[in-house]
Amino acid sequence: MKASFAILSILLLIFISSCADETSEEKEKKRPNIVFIMSDDHAYQAISAYNDKLIQTPNIDRLANEGMLFTNASVTNSICAPSRAVILTGKHSHINGKIDNLTPFDTTNVTFPQILQKAGYQTAMFGKLHFGNNPKGFDEFKILPGQGDYYNPKFITQKGDTTIQGYVTDITTDLTLDWMEKRRDTTKPFLLMYLHKAPHRSWLPAKRHYTEFAKKTFPLPETLFDDYANRGTAAATAEMNILKHMTYNYDNKVYPEIIEELGIKDRELNNPIERMTSEQRASWDSIYGPINADFKKRYPNMNDSTLMVWKYQRYMQDYLGTIAAVDENVGRVLDYLDEEGLTENTLVVYTSDQGFYLGEHGWFDKRFMYDESFTTPLLIRWPHEIAPHTTSDEMVQNLDFAQTFLEAAGVNAPDNMQGESLMPLLKGETEKWDRDAVYYHYYEYPAEHAVKRHYGIATEDFKLIHFYFDVDEWELYDRKKDPMEMNNVYDDPAYADTVTEMKEKLTAIREKYNDSDALSEQYIDIYKDKGLIE
Repeated sequence: MKASFAILSILLLIFISSCADETSEEKEKKRPNIVFIMSDDHAYQAISAYNDKLIQTPNIDRLANEGMLFTNASVTNSICAPSRAVILTGKHSHINGKIDNLTPFDTTNVTFPQILQKAGYQTAMFGKLHFGNNPKGFDEFKILPGQGDYYNPKFITQKGDTTIQGYVTDITTDLTLDWMEKRRDTTKPFLLMYLHKAPHRSWLPAKRHYTEFAKKTFPLPETLFDDYANRGTAAATAEMNILKHMTYNYDNKVYPEIIEELGIKDRELNNPIERMTSEQRASWDSIYGPINADFKKRYPNMNDSTLMVWKYQRYMQDYLGTIAAVDENVGRVLDYLDEEGLTENTLVVYTSDQGFYLGEHGWFDKRFMYDESFTTPLLIRWPHEIAPHTTSDEMVQNLDFAQTFLEAAGVNAPDNMQGESLMPLLKGETEKWDRDAVYYHYYEYPAEHAVKRHYGIATEDFKLIHFYFDVDEWELYDRKKDPMEMNNVYDDPAYADTVTEMKEKLTAIREKYNDSDALSEQYIDIYKDKGLIE
């Protein structure tokens, strides 16, 4: 009798244990995988879900068709490394300390991948991080050093540095798929950060795309020949005008010998084409050689207007050519998720580290709080949680990503994170979202492109910007009446009440996020200590 009771007790314990295991396994299955896809400098204007006049991006568009497209997403600081630090930490630049591309990232910051890893997620990162050689919170990583290279790139890994032959966008995807196929732990949910170098300057497309895109002609932006009237000093003095500041060799791919022969003064930058193998270079020259010959012939008869248009077209051919490869490779990853049955329980995000100027206001690059730089693409798919083909016009920021991912994973976010989880918006519960303004602060001046330091606040209707340090200028834009931001109405008597109201909002939001003039002075002192400011 006792033996029978003992056997029954053991069987009961095994049954209970088995049920517990099943419950635990089911719980793990319910925790979503997270695939975070980010490109570098990918303008929302160059995604056909937003604008189909420049390029078709059917694979990225899938996320909009099967999920949610955000029309009013923005960044807190429009420059590469600081934006990434904001995403990882869920804190503004002035709090996490990564204010620019120059200052080191404070590794005492706790990042959301560290939190997810501790909570049982398998984590991996492939591609461009842009700062640090040993990202915390990742079981495996292969990242580009600094900006990285388009051709035959070097990667930093936990086992040492390695150079991989080929094209960076394809390679980054190969590494990502290889990890998912061979080293993903199927018993755990995973966080995968899949980060593209493209379309960052100097815009070197793959052979299959420069062959195609070098033949294309693109519509001119309405403000390509902007003279910056009705704006302040900052817009007029920034050094990112396509005609004046885009280099012939590094940017437009004009050969040095032709530049010298034509007597053109050009800024010298390291030429990434030198990394190509002889075979890659021969293919490149077969397309770019005729472009150079045509330019050499036409240049003596060009004026500023025709030269601006020529440089713009060359810019778009190469920039958009790099995006074509990104879109193809995003498709490879989405197809893999479908084929392996992972799509249904995977939250997929596509975004960029900031917006980018594609000739608007005559510019390339980013940095300003003006819309093309400030606004970033954001598309999110999560079956069963996000209704297909939905759009959100709410004001969201890259500041919100960390808390969103943590809530999706069922993990409490630290109290010192400053964003707001997007979960109410993803689930269609817009009544739970009450944000009516976002904050921005740019610090990297004096530096590349000479965009002055500024901070500001944006609501759906207005944008107030304060440029400071070597100027003290305010700008106000009516976002509904002047969407291209051509007229600063700060001194217009008709907007006097709006100025007062927006300044009050700006003061309140700076207090909310613990920013101040005193803190700005501390960051200016850092530049002085480094000899960047006299």
